[in-house]
Amino acid sequence: MQLVHTIQDLRSALRPFNSPAFVPTMGNLHEGHLDLVHTAQPLGDVTVSSIFVNRLQFAPHEDFDTYPRTLQADCDRLEKAGCDIVFAPAEKELYPEPQGYKIQPPADLADILEGHFRPGFFIGVCTVVMKLFQCVFSEAKGPRHALFGKKDYQQQMVIRRMVQQFGMPVEIIAGETQRAADGLALSSRNGYLSEAERAEAVQLSLALRALARDALAAAGAMPEQLEGLEARAMRALALRGWQPDYLTVRRRADLQLPKTADALAPQSLVVLGAARLGRTRLIDNFEV
Repeated sequence: MQLVHTIQDLRSALRPFNSPAFVPTMGNLHEGHLDLVHTAQPLGDVTVSSIFVNRLQFAPHEDFDTYPRTLQADCDRLEKAGCDIVFAPAEKELYPEPQGYKIQPPADLADILEGHFRPGFFIGVCTVVMKLFQCVFSEAKGPRHALFGKKDYQQQMVIRRMVQQFGMPVEIIAGETQRAADGLALSSRNGYLSEAERAEAVQLSLALRALARDALAAAGAMPEQLEGLEARAMRALALRGWQPDYLTVRRRADLQLPKTADALAPQSLVVLGAARLGRTRLIDNFEV
């Protein structure tokens, strides 16, 4: 496995290959990231992963400075997983000057849910992903694949739409959320949880599953009744000591609220949630 730190070295390493399969990460890797690497391997002739903590997607009060940087451990895990090239640039390499040009995703998709509670988040995500795609795919002559986990459901949808609208020759592959034995979605931020919080953390996924069951049972109900189910789910989490941002039922197609009773149908919906437990903000989702 090659570890490279500059765009020039990355492009040199990729020049002999035609079809990169790319897994972008912020490091502090878990089995969910490694599953994406395994999925990537048969899709191209070289498997690439990036490790970069992107300042642009963090608000000033968020955990950019304390986000775990575990480069050596991450490289060891990626090598064992069969990754061929790891791109781990310094901040000055990707942003040699203040990033004045930024990607502005449409508000109807990017300013709801995560975008509402983390203003500017998807501008930062889209900007760095566009830059990373230029770094990884500029030498490619064949199919190009990029893999993102479904745990960040809205993120992979925003990126997929960006690729479509810019006509980029990149196929976005969504990997299934990987979970611990008790059902907790794997996340780099799970390491922030205390032992007691870790035991409690699975309640977010349980609350979302219960909301999904209630929503499907209410098929034929009016949308305002659905809002009542969501409010009840949030109250139940709050009573356990959580600070929920949202637990909601949305259309898979566009993450908008179901507008009619007919929209409350299996295989057309996704339940999504974000809530803070102690100092740790967790997100999760289930397609239903």
